[in-house]
Amino acid sequence: MSETRHVPVMLQRCLDLLAPALERPGAVVVDCTLGLGGHSEALLTRFPEVRLVALDRDKEALRLSGERLAPFGDRATLVHAVYDELPEVLDRLGIPKADGILFDLGVSSMQLDEADRGFAYAQDAPLDMRMDQTTGISAAEVLNTYPAGELVRILRAYGEEKQAKRIVSAVVREREKEPFTNSARLVELIRDALPQAAKRTGGNPAKRTFQALRIEVNGELTVLERAVPAAVQALAVGGRIAVLSYHSLEDRLVKTVFAAGATSTAPPGLPVVPEKYQPKLKLLTRGAELPTEEEVAENRRAAPARLRGVQRIREEEL
Repeated sequence: MSETRHVPVMLQRCLDLLAPALERPGAVVVDCTLGLGGHSEALLTRFPEVRLVALDRDKEALRLSGERLAPFGDRATLVHAVYDELPEVLDRLGIPKADGILFDLGVSSMQLDEADRGFAYAQDAPLDMRMDQTTGISAAEVLNTYPAGELVRILRAYGEEKQAKRIVSAVVREREKEPFTNSARLVELIRDALPQAAKRTGGNPAKRTFQALRIEVNGELTVLERAVPAAVQALAVGGRIAVLSYHSLEDRLVKTVFAAGATSTAPPGLPVVPEKYQPKLKLLTRGAELPTEEEVAENRRAAPARLRGVQRIREEEL
């Protein structure tokens, strides 16, 4: 079932980017966002000597990808964890450093396709949006309990929604009559709240609000702020990281960490730069790489993808 509905984004480019680090004997690769296991399966297939550690906070994703990766036996270790827990996971498994690390951020195909999860605005479902349904608050709770000012901030920051105030005014008015429980009512409210001009651009008018709620519910940017530096720390010298992001805030965060690691920290004016000030990362992509037109035509979910890669070029100085 998972095979037919999951097309990994920029798969070949991710494999090529990580390849030099994964062709070493005893290499370990970490898929920080397992999802339905498309990238993981390709990594295990292309690099027959590699050991895979794969993380996901979604237990249903772990179950489905576990079936998919079963033929690889003990080469694949699947762990229920959020990706900022990467250092603890490696420590528990007795793995000192990773050679390759892959992040495919955002919502997985499975979560979008499972009607009862409430991620998709195209079908009516309970407003849940938790990637790990065993913990945290749902999107409905966010809508029904957050102060208006906080909702406006979330829609603007995480959804880049210019009409945040209009939408939130309507939400506050409606939640007093009856709390929100399902996605269809929210979609209808957004359509009614927006001016005509705003409805004519950028696809479904609910898209930005749903994205903002999902990021808030799952603490995605907060987790990512911890996860990218942690991944750099967990990387062996010569190791590589590839990150696929789908939102400008995610991409900016990744870019900032990578750029800082690839920059000398020496005070200006030193005639010779000591080793401890040298960059510890080398950028592998010029800016963010985009999917090809052919790939977007085949897989519309690839359209917003941005890929960045780095290589660890030296150890941390103590």
